[in-house]
Amino acid sequence: MSQTRGGSDKRHEARRYEIRVQGHLDSRWSERFDGLTLTQESDGITLLEGRVVDQSALHGLLQRVRDTGLPLVSVTPIGPDQTTEPTNHQPI
Repeated sequence: MSQTRGGSDKRHEARRYEIRVQGHLDSRWSERFDGLTLTQESDGITLLEGRVVDQSALHGLLQRVRDTGLPLVSVTPIGPDQTTEPTNHQPI
């Protein structure tokens, strides 16, 4: 298990994520996804973006994505100082 100075486990720190699914979800789904911002892209993808408190919360979000029946395209962690869209998406 990776520990940082002071004993905190980095895997449990909040971080921003971009989750892409194939298909469009409108903004009323935002509450179902813990307030993440939902953006419908022109290529038929919905982007869910926002802060996720820890890995357990991320797994819960991914289960809710699964429950929509829409295919998961990618999950991309966004660095704390990164404000623009990353160029390296990690397809699932």
